[in-house]
Amino acid sequence: MSQDKLSIDRSFALPPVGDNPSSERQGTTPGSFAQKGRVGTAWTYSSPDTPGMPQPSTITAMDFARVLDREGKTQLEEARIGRVSAEAKRVALQEPHLTPEQIRVEVAAGRMIIPANKVHLKYKLEPMCIGRAGLTKINANMGASPVSSGTDEEVEKLRWAERWGASTVMDLSTGGNLDECREAIIRESTVPIGTVPIYSMIIGRSIEELSYDIILRELEKQAKQGVDYFTIHAGVLREHLPYVRKRLIGIVSRGGSLLAKWMITHNKQNPMYEIFDDICDIMREYDVSFSLGDGLRPGGLADASDEAQLRELATLGELTERAWARGVQVMVEGPGHVPFDQIEYNMKLQRRLCHGAPFYVLGPLVTDIFPGYDHITSCIGATSAGYHGASMLCYVTPKEHLGLPKKDDVKQGCVAYKIAAHAADVALGIPGSRDRDDELTKARAALNWQKHFDLSFDPDLARAYHDEDLEVDTDFCAMCGHDWCSVRISKEINEFYSGKDLESQPGKKAIASPGVNEAGREILAKRGVLSQEEIMKLAHKGKKADCHSDVVKDSETAKVVQLNTLKAHGVKVNEVGL
Repeated sequence: MSQDKLSIDRSFALPPVGDNPSSERQGTTPGSFAQKGRVGTAWTYSSPDTPGMPQPSTITAMDFARVLDREGKTQLEEARIGRVSAEAKRVALQEPHLTPEQIRVEVAAGRMIIPANKVHLKYKLEPMCIGRAGLTKINANMGASPVSSGTDEEVEKLRWAERWGASTVMDLSTGGNLDECREAIIRESTVPIGTVPIYSMIIGRSIEELSYDIILRELEKQAKQGVDYFTIHAGVLREHLPYVRKRLIGIVSRGGSLLAKWMITHNKQNPMYEIFDDICDIMREYDVSFSLGDGLRPGGLADASDEAQLRELATLGELTERAWARGVQVMVEGPGHVPFDQIEYNMKLQRRLCHGAPFYVLGPLVTDIFPGYDHITSCIGATSAGYHGASMLCYVTPKEHLGLPKKDDVKQGCVAYKIAAHAADVALGIPGSRDRDDELTKARAALNWQKHFDLSFDPDLARAYHDEDLEVDTDFCAMCGHDWCSVRISKEINEFYSGKDLESQPGKKAIASPGVNEAGREILAKRGVLSQEEIMKLAHKGKKADCHSDVVKDSETAKVVQLNTLKAHGVKVNEVGL
């Protein structure tokens, strides 16, 4: 074959390259294929548009500024009059790629919110932001039901969700002492707390008994407790209900179905829609943010992107304008079951109809046939949603559709969604988002196991899985063994940079494992591969063979083989710049 045939065809070109997610531009990849970040505009960080996608709206929350803003009761009002709030300054510490002034601009435009109830700020709340200019956030749902859990267990779940990276937590309790549970969660949480107030409104009464007065009294009570954002299903209108009739699964939102029943019973419009301005006034007083609920979201792939869902979304755009006009921060909730090919359209239609208000989506789940694994089916969709415009991803646990999540389900849901959120940030080219990945890559290349684990999201699990097979940190892993380890071989080839970063070196080729800790022992016990005796041996640093090689007998006598493949083929070192 001729040399020309072997050469790379240079007639093609890479897509336009946006921002590099590595602060130091490490590695050889050209950078993100997303659009270059434009914070302060409708694009902020965004994926390239597939042809035919809706374009961003030109309307922002600044178009609804009013004289009352001068009072500065909410983060939105403060930002619109040019003030950088104390909370915005604290948020900037968590978003190193943004300045406090950039955060103010995004909040003023309505493309970002800082959900921080004035009451909750007096407790342990650490202010954060939700918006596409910032890092992708994740929410964890929890809450007692009439058949499961209670206040103490929910507070424990809160701490567990915070431990595993939840950016916000929603208390969806429908059973037990709801006021007590909510109060305990708010006082203990460092992250914003959201609720769906209609659940509390119908405790002890039927949905048919719901009145305007009951709605407003419950909202004010929860605002005084310190709830940071309310899910309000004000976008489900009477005229939308006929479009649900032919759905395979109807209305899957609890709030949406309850209000639909109320409207049918009373032959009236949605009460949340009718008194929306009064609701805004209560929320403004305490700076509670809206999470405009998607009461007509699809509950299966067969109902995705249908007339009911999209008509409600248009109404949510109208409600966004009404909330902004009254100084209230807004994010919009999005669909839960959407085929993969429709996700970008859904994200970009919301960007247009709701004028760039942060989109908060459940999943979406990209298939319906994996109950018990829906944290996986949904985080696939969540990654796409984050890349195409969603600002916060509501987690799904393995118990979705099946029951109330337990402690380990909360962890599995959080971890799956941290993966989705982080993958979206890297893909969007958010500056610095890949830095930790690069450091771990260098530690992996150097075969520095401890640093590898320390940089991982779940060090206990990584150490336990490693030590299950090989208790010594050697210059290979149990998957390959000494003689077949490509990373070890690459490290020994002079012409390659691989594995030679000085700060990543382990110091020795074989280091005894420090042993798995309590969390690691629990992980290995659940896996059921090792006996309790074997697990305890690992925990007490029992020695295993430290060199599994057919060639070398032990790590002390193993010699580094200096391969020189380029020279062997007659290529001089200086000809390739090495």
